[in-house]
Amino acid sequence: MTSTPPAGLRERKKARTKAAIREHAMRLFQEQGYAATTVDQIAAAADVSPSTFFRYFPTKEDVVLTDDYDPLMVAALRAQPAGLSPIEAIRRSVRELFGQLPDAQWEQERRRQQLIASVPELRMRIQQQYADSITLLAEVVAERAGRPGDDFASRVVAGAVIGAALAATRDGRTMADGATYFEDFDRALALLQAGLPVGPPEV
Repeated sequence: MTSTPPAGLRERKKARTKAAIREHAMRLFQEQGYAATTVDQIAAAADVSPSTFFRYFPTKEDVVLTDDYDPLMVAALRAQPAGLSPIEAIRRSVRELFGQLPDAQWEQERRRQQLIASVPELRMRIQQQYADSITLLAEVVAERAGRPGDDFASRVVAGAVIGAALAATRDGRTMADGATYFEDFDRALALLQAGLPVGPPEV
């Protein structure tokens, strides 16, 4: 008789396979270029079949663009106290999610963001991801406020937050610059929370 692995074991094995595919893909992209790297090469390096690759990533682009941050952000936001304002709840969630990331994870993100910035088709696809992130964040903001999922005000809040994330990127910096980016993003959220007070520069 054969037994089915427990759900927790299955999920861990799937997570390891997904991480291995992504790791080998990024290595090959760095060594021989994104355009020159094929799905078959990535699958072979990760010791999986091409069909297994496509079970985890629908396209080659997705192996770069897919990350685990959105569901973690949603979970962190849902866990915040109900009485917090939307921006304060989001600030706390961002701190919890990104404030303690190890250096190795920031380095992985740096490589990923550099690749996205250098490949036109990835830059185009990331724009759609921003729109998807706004929709997802808006739904959770509305949920916390007891509003409908398509609430306009909640979508505006979510759009402002994603805009703040983009505005925190300066001089080619991305989220991968770790603490520096994280601090700037928090400052941007603080400005939103304060109602964007913009006046003449201090002398």
